[in-house]
Amino acid sequence: MQVHFAFHPLTLFIAALAALAALVMPAQAVEIEFRPVAPNVFAHVGDLEGRTYENEAINANIGLVVTPAGALLIDSGASFQGAKKIAEAAKKVTTQPIRWVINTGGQDHRWLGNGYFKAQGAEIIAHAHGEADMKARGPEQLKANTPILREKIAGTEVVLPTRWLRENDTKLDLGGVTVQVVHRGGGHTPGDSMVWLPDSGVVFTGDVVYVDRILGLHPVSRTRNWLRSFEALEALKPKIVVPGHGGVTSLAQAQKDTGNLLRALRTHMAKAVEAGTDLSAAVKSFDAAPYKHLRHAEVWLPQLANRTYLEVEQE
Repeated sequence: MQVHFAFHPLTLFIAALAALAALVMPAQAVEIEFRPVAPNVFAHVGDLEGRTYENEAINANIGLVVTPAGALLIDSGASFQGAKKIAEAAKKVTTQPIRWVINTGGQDHRWLGNGYFKAQGAEIIAHAHGEADMKARGPEQLKANTPILREKIAGTEVVLPTRWLRENDTKLDLGGVTVQVVHRGGGHTPGDSMVWLPDSGVVFTGDVVYVDRILGLHPVSRTRNWLRSFEALEALKPKIVVPGHGGVTSLAQAQKDTGNLLRALRTHMAKAVEAGTDLSAAVKSFDAAPYKHLRHAEVWLPQLANRTYLEVEQE
């Protein structure tokens, strides 16, 4: 027996309108949400994908530490408008104003929102090893983000930190909370630093750690320094790791997704260079299997291997 379903013309018309609305409806704007990772310590986990109009180039993690005398923001976002959203999100978890901002590196989403917070009277802190990089690439990053963010780039200017740190380990007392900025020459960018909270056992690594997605190498990246930075992370023995990209995690996961990959790349390419193996063969023979679970691995791993070979060769 056949069963026939009859649809009223009005029902079909409404369904068609709904389908059309779904096609023309603007994409969801980024929502900044600070979630607790320890008492008075919060993190926003950013988009794992690339920079888009919808995520406002805030495709990285942002940190917030609340003290009795004000809040510390870890990274300021990629634009003035994005920074404003970050500030509004912070108000949902604390009434304390953001008094300090630490830029953990020279990538756009770490610091191009500085202008908003400087205008609010915040002190902007970063490591001096990243100063030249931020000055050189800041205008380039702003230019690159303009066609992506369009009107959302309004008000964004290249605003450098107001305080440069110069030691490998700088201990700060911010509102009665001990904060240690750990720097070992950078990695992903020259200024890459980690923010260590010894009282809570939480570390914000910036781009020293990627989990869930493959790490990225750029012309300014140096895997040798990156590995030194990672070894400094291991020495801290943190309870909780807030990576630069990916979910809040453990040291073991950070080692699996970032530390092991850096060591494997450098070890493999050092042997290849010493043996006189050409670049193409060295890249093809790198064992990528342990890292296939990372998002974008199929695209980035050959490039990582290529850049690491060239870096080791120049060393």
